Amino acid sequence: MNRDITHQLNALHHQGFALLPGVLDAGQVAAARAAIDGLQPIHWDYQGLVDDHYKCVFNRAPFWLAYLDLPGVIELAEAALGEDCHIIGQTAWRSHPGFVGAELHVDHLVMELPEALLADPAFTLPMQICTAMIYLDDIDRDLCPTLVIPGSHKAGRKPHPGEESWHGRTAEPVLCQAGDVLMLRSELWHSGSRNRTADRSRYLLQVHYGRRMVAQKFSPYLQFRFNPQVLAAATPRQRRLLGEHAPAEYD
Repeated sequence: MNRDITHQLNALHHQGFALLPGVLDAGQVAAARAAIDGLQPIHWDYQGLVDDHYKCVFNRAPFWLAYLDLPGVIELAEAALGEDCHIIGQTAWRSHPGFVGAELHVDHLVMELPEALLADPAFTLPMQICTAMIYLDDIDRDLCPTLVIPGSHKAGRKPHPGEESWHGRTAEPVLCQAGDVLMLRSELWHSGSRNRTADRSRYLLQVHYGRRMVAQKFSPYLQFRFNPQVLAAATPRQRRLLGEHAPAEYD
């Protein structure tokens, strides 16, 4: 494991998140933004007054496959979740002026655990789900920065309604550049924030990774079918990420 991945993996264990700078170049950022602009809502997608949300974009066209296993990101996902991890979603967002982000929350908590256990240096909480947040804009304080409370994945619980801090720490904005990627584990307390700009929309692509035994639940569920063009274009690693696994005990 190279030094960068080791450092980032340690950050996931100790801080609950890691920022990976410069994953995409300007051309890749521009291409992803243009592709999001070309999306049309299907199934459970929506285009609203202040935000647009598209699910399972990996299944729209082969273009999106490259964003599933970006260099530096996929190695961290595999180090955190196992070399047989897969995706459980890929979501594209446009957040327009006036957008209000989600309140402080966790994405998924497998079980509540005593905080004293999680504070014990001899215990390391395994990760089950991580999300790569691929920023397609320069993120400043006015353009919907993601807010995180470092270390709060060790709370062992979800934040209570109205709770805004953990151990005296409040949520901090992640300020970054277009092409940077924020990897966060699902137990971390985090939130969205407002788009306070007058004329800028934040473009964001998310890839959700899970361990092999975290089920893939692609909407609209029973009606979901893989796009044959996507499967034909996928590399062996991308096909594994889409769910083509070697047989295991529960298959």
